[in-house]
Amino acid sequence: MKFALPLLLLLFISSCSAVRVQYDYDNETEFSAYSTYNYYPDMETGLNDLDNRRLMRAIDSTMRAKGLLLSEEPDFYVAIVGRSFQAARKNTVGVGLGGSGRNVGGGLSVGIPVGAAKMEREIRFDFVDSQKDELFWQAVTVSAFNDNSTPEIKEEKLRAIVQKAFEKYPPKQRK
Repeated sequence: MKFALPLLLLLFISSCSAVRVQYDYDNETEFSAYSTYNYYPDMETGLNDLDNRRLMRAIDSTMRAKGLLLSEEPDFYVAIVGRSFQAARKNTVGVGLGGSGRNVGGGLSVGIPVGAAKMEREIRFDFVDSQKDELFWQAVTVSAFNDNSTPEIKEEKLRAIVQKAFEKYPPKQRK
């Protein structure tokens, strides 16, 4: 039992890799006019087929919860673009000089990266009006990515990404 708490804490910390999201939308859009959606046909998401299906299941579930319905003649299309990339390493070099009285000293420090480079995945969700063919809402997510994760972990991660990306849709508009 005394090992359970540290193990749970470790799992909690490792599973909480943050999903960063940037939102943008057209201020002139009347979001209440949109009640049906579909995906762009022949969309190249940048994800593999399995992750693509996982992501679309998560989107469908989230959209239903928001009262939006999947339709053959939608009010808007959802476009998904994803890419994986190596996160920038945080290498640092610092130089210092200081002194007091007659003593003068200096120093140099160098940050050396330890461990493997971290992979991140960016997924962009574009909502495009089907009549006007205009982008009216966008969310861009960036999160840690491990291609060697189990299917269950990948599904949970994609569900968390969708939940975080769509939590501010529709936006609260200021009048």
